[in-house]
Amino acid sequence: MKNVRIITLGCAKNEVDSEEIAGVLRGAGMAVDGAKTADVTIINTCGFLESSKQESIEAIKKAVRSKGAGKVIVAGCLAQRMGEELARLAPGADAYIGVGQMGRFDEIVQTVFNRTDALLELEPPHHRWAEVDSRARTGRPWSAYLKLSEGCDHKCTFCTIPSFRGRHQSKPMERVLEEARMLARTGARELNLIAQDVTQYGYDLYREFTLPKLLRELNAVDGVDWIRLLYFYPNRLTDEVIEAMATLDKVLPYIDIPLQHVHPETLRRMKRPWDGDRYLALIEKVRAAMPDVAIRTTFIVGFPGETEAEFQALLDFTRAAQLDRVGAFTFSREPGTPSHDMPGQVPTKVKKERYDRLMRVQMGISRARNKAWIGRSIDVLVDEFKDGFSAGRSFRDAPEIDGWVYIEGERTPGQIVSAEITDCGDYDLYATAEKPKRNLQPLRMAAPAAPK
Repeated sequence: MKNVRIITLGCAKNEVDSEEIAGVLRGAGMAVDGAKTADVTIINTCGFLESSKQESIEAIKKAVRSKGAGKVIVAGCLAQRMGEELARLAPGADAYIGVGQMGRFDEIVQTVFNRTDALLELEPPHHRWAEVDSRARTGRPWSAYLKLSEGCDHKCTFCTIPSFRGRHQSKPMERVLEEARMLARTGARELNLIAQDVTQYGYDLYREFTLPKLLRELNAVDGVDWIRLLYFYPNRLTDEVIEAMATLDKVLPYIDIPLQHVHPETLRRMKRPWDGDRYLALIEKVRAAMPDVAIRTTFIVGFPGETEAEFQALLDFTRAAQLDRVGAFTFSREPGTPSHDMPGQVPTKVKKERYDRLMRVQMGISRARNKAWIGRSIDVLVDEFKDGFSAGRSFRDAPEIDGWVYIEGERTPGQIVSAEITDCGDYDLYATAEKPKRNLQPLRMAAPAAPK
């Protein structure tokens, strides 16, 4: 029986892909155990940014150096993005496989053992959904990602994703619901719905945007308590979507809507919609429907041609919008994107300085938003316990990217606990626990650093 080790790099979508690969291989009689000597190492690569590209290449070289008599399969985004060039930059692997192949990895592994030359399968992406019940869950059992679609139809000039993930392809609704029920049976209380653009869900299949209908169906799935959506596209966050979120009890009032910038000229160069004034109006509409809504966005600073005045507009918007969470990237010049060759490339020093200014402004806003919760109660899904604190997340906190709620004393991971907020930091809340909601059996997992 072959033993397989899977190394996952990049985003939550890759995590789901790796779980599907693991399930397919186990179904074919293979073991998937990273703690044991591997007959096959599969590296599920990330190709989003230059930094992730370098991380993936180093992981490939390391695996090739140590493979011995085993095999190395390079899979996923970077293999799709770079094709045969990756085999030249990081040679020695036994296969280079593009995206969307999770459902046939048993066949791929067997093929690799039956040939002496490297296998290259890098045709344009066409996603093949793996069988739902084959997915091998990893991580915390009470929280799971559920992928709604693959690819993206938008033409943002800075983004590489459509080039290697392909056009938008929705997972059929019946398949999404089947997967949600499977995840609930295996302990998931929180479903994190992920796509490059959740608001486009269903259009390619049903010729209409069907996210509100999907949310109503998911809201009826037994065993699920929280439904979180990642990520929204601004001009498709419609009244129908807002109404569904505001009225369905399991759908969390949490919106991650990557705006990228707000100045109309910067957005025009990015091929992004609208401008800061329309974004503010949208935020006002969302808050009117969901007063406690948590809104997160992502900005790019130092995009080609960004003037000091354009950046100042971004700072002014940040102060006016008072968003709960803001992440930022300095512009990364990615080969193959239109922005790579745009005039007005911003010097690295200026990009870093603007990044620091933006995050200093947002830090004060984040702390003020947190401070407003002191004295209020909030439900917390407990993830971990360490050093006298239970660390969990509220509806305001997506896994891995947002803050923590630290609760005094030990609570069982997997519980949803009502907690009274007593203090706050720039990004985290501190609380005392009230009554747990629907306890689960005790689970012990690694914890984040306890608060100082």
